[in-house]
Amino acid sequence: MFETPPEDVRLIERLLRRDQTALAELYDRYSNQVYGLTVYILRDAALAEEATQDTFMKLWNSAANWDMSRARLGTWLLTLARYSAIDRLRREKRQTPAVALDIETMVALIDQANIHDADAALVQSLIAQLPPDQIQALEMAFFQGMSHSEIAAQLDEPLGTIKSRIRSGLQTLRGLWLRAVQEQNR
Repeated sequence: MFETPPEDVRLIERLLRRDQTALAELYDRYSNQVYGLTVYILRDAALAEEATQDTFMKLWNSAANWDMSRARLGTWLLTLARYSAIDRLRREKRQTPAVALDIETMVALIDQANIHDADAALVQSLIAQLPPDQIQALEMAFFQGMSHSEIAAQLDEPLGTIKSRIRSGLQTLRGLWLRAVQEQNR
């Protein structure tokens, strides 16, 4: 399903053999994208630099977890970067950034990670099919790094309602994605 560039596969293979030059090459190749996402989430250049370093340390320590059949390396790295930035936010006990990473920005970042334009457009169209309250809850949970309890408090909604919105939104997205992929493969 995903066309993984052969050079990425070779770099990960070298990384698994603990080749530090492979890590340096991956850093050269992907650090701008990782830094761009972390600075967007954190709104602080110094924290973003730390989160970028955290991301590449996670890559060094968990390269074996990358599954090329599920995502391109760049996409997986951006996922690691998102988690690193959110972890950094929590460690710094800072408030969630004033500007959330909206769906359009997420699609643009996915596109920068070399996912085909058609896939990025598909993701955007699938998300747009969700009810607005589910989109809002998913954005707060996944792109602002808020816990379910924090979302419930901010929206003044019961915790169970928020959990249901997120679960329903993810289930709906999964079903829409699977149907779209099946139709593409016909």
